[in-house]
Amino acid sequence: MAAIELSGVKKTYPGGIEVIHGLDLAIADGEMVVLVGPSGCGKSTLLRMIAGLETITDGTISIGGAVVNRREPAERDVAMVFQNYALYPHMTVRGNLEYGLRNRGTPRAEIDARVEAAARTLEIAPFLDRKPRQLSGGQRQRVAMGRAIVRQPKAFLFDEPLSNLDAKLRGQMRIEIRRLQRALGTTSVYVTHDQLEAMTLADRLVVMNGGHIEQVGKPTELYDRPASLFVAGFIGSPPMNLIDIETLRALTGAAFPPSLPVGTDIVGIRPDAIMMGPAGGGDISISGVVELIEPVGGESHLYVRVAGLDQAMVIVAQGRSVLSETGRLDFSLPVAALHPFSRATGKRLR
Repeated sequence: MAAIELSGVKKTYPGGIEVIHGLDLAIADGEMVVLVGPSGCGKSTLLRMIAGLETITDGTISIGGAVVNRREPAERDVAMVFQNYALYPHMTVRGNLEYGLRNRGTPRAEIDARVEAAARTLEIAPFLDRKPRQLSGGQRQRVAMGRAIVRQPKAFLFDEPLSNLDAKLRGQMRIEIRRLQRALGTTSVYVTHDQLEAMTLADRLVVMNGGHIEQVGKPTELYDRPASLFVAGFIGSPPMNLIDIETLRALTGAAFPPSLPVGTDIVGIRPDAIMMGPAGGGDISISGVVELIEPVGGESHLYVRVAGLDQAMVIVAQGRSVLSETGRLDFSLPVAALHPFSRATGKRLR
């Protein structure tokens, strides 16, 4: 196990194309950190630089207190789990699990003990003599994880490992990965574009955008107090509603809420914070037409078109909605639930 530290890390491709812009990040020993962001934000590139599969242009990467900039991937003592499993098709499951250990000259008895332990932990013992083509996608991913576990590395690196699985298997494997990481206590860096994976797996979330880190913190911190308009619009499903303050005033006739800091020109509100029915106690009343209703099990997502707003507002209503599409809806925005932002800086104001 080991801490990972990135200091001033940059990546520039030929032609001066800079894709990672001087990132600083400290990952504690035993911590599960999830890198999340839109396609092209640099999260996979950053993971590959930690692994040694991509060279860094500037800065330092340390693993366990040692700078590894010039070390080959095999010398960094990290294990990577890929999206496409990366199993050897001609080998059995046992052969895949043993391969890295045999190359390192690990004694036979220790190889057997590690393989058996990993197979029991991942519940793949019945498949040890099968070839990868004889396994389901979920079983192949367990084998890929087992190959990482038997190495007993300083850190696990996961590059969107569940993206090829169906929704049910993703849910099962997500729980399995979290359980294993907690049991093993191995420092882990996990890349995903899936918010549910990110929010449920992470000790800390790192939201990336355009090669920069937008915010780092516990998942609940990023949900409750997004530091920027980007994080507010990216974290959360459905995402936060963002409204121009002047448009809101014109729509509702509401005075500028005294609780919001001077300079606020955009306010955000989570869909689950919006209250059904007219406002009371100084909150802001709005009326609109229900454009679409998405029933999602125990709740409904209402898309409400409000005259004067460019986009429909999204409201999460608990239970199954009795409303009808095209019906009128009165709802209210609790002032205490508003998030203040500056358009000029894109940052939260308090």
